[in-house]
Amino acid sequence: MSLQERKQRERADRERLIVATARELAEQQGWDAVTTRRLAERIEYSQPVLYSHFRGKREIIGAVALEGATDMAAALRAATAAADGPRARVAALAHAYLGYAESNPAVYDAMFRLDGGLAFAREDTPEPLKDAFAALLESLGEVAGDGVDPALFTETFWAALHGLATLTRAGRLPPEHTGSRVELLVDRLAVL
Repeated sequence: MSLQERKQRERADRERLIVATARELAEQQGWDAVTTRRLAERIEYSQPVLYSHFRGKREIIGAVALEGATDMAAALRAATAAADGPRARVAALAHAYLGYAESNPAVYDAMFRLDGGLAFAREDTPEPLKDAFAALLESLGEVAGDGVDPALFTETFWAALHGLATLTRAGRLPPEHTGSRVELLVDRLAVL
């Protein structure tokens, strides 16, 4: 391995460490606790080293969001792959989405609430975000119904899931009724 390859590998390792540490700190204490100073202390590098990877907290949030999108897409695909039939796939997708949001609240915030400097629904949208949407579309597109644009249906269903995740987390909806809400959403929106 050449010196340049080793340096590139070490740089990539440091970047992964920064993102993992930011994600861990945000999940434990919230995003307000994530500062470049705190991250530098935790990973035992100087703040200038952090800034050589990310220009600031916004870019770190964006990196966490991209990692989260990759994780969520994998979770959605795993859940739907195990389901038999369109209705079961849509229900599994909805439960996996809500489960991911509940289990990873800080990452979910990075993906959908905080400004990570990422473009959504545009040509320059980063691939992990496009892939997370594709993971939704794969199951939802088949139940959109005749004459309904599958992408538009997926956006609408996703918005409903996001609303359920957000309102439940905020204590506005009792969590014990999540299963019933998913059943209602699947039965009323999806053409099965």
